[in-house]
Amino acid sequence: MYRSLFPRDMFAELDRLQRDMQQAFDLSPTIRGFGRGGFPALNIGSTPQAIHVYAFAPGIDPATLEIHLDRGLLTIAGERKSAVPEETAATVHIDERFAGSFRRMLTLPEDADPDAIEARYVDGVVQITIQRHASAQPRRINIQ
Repeated sequence: MYRSLFPRDMFAELDRLQRDMQQAFDLSPTIRGFGRGGFPALNIGSTPQAIHVYAFAPGIDPATLEIHLDRGLLTIAGERKSAVPEETAATVHIDERFAGSFRRMLTLPEDADPDAIEARYVDGVVQITIQRHASAQPRRINIQ
């Protein structure tokens, strides 16, 4: 009888399938709340002056990343090559690292200024800063 060197854990496979199905039906995230999962992983924060998006994309050439802002929709897209060479005859038993095309989309709030956006790639993290409109920023009003 055939017996695998790496026995499969049925519950782990069911958990992975459930996560994949849940991710397939998730709606596009907004900065006010979004589901976990997807590549690249995102951290999003804000200050009264700006919105800060951190996309964790190690091992990706920043020149191949596409970042677009169109009508309040921020899109981060690119492709991650597989770490396992295709021409090898090795059998892959576990492949948990994401490879392939990806696209993450975020709906930004109305006070985001599309003309004041900056993106940097530092140590595998894409740092995107979107300034808020000056009229939306808090200000002190003097009493006459």
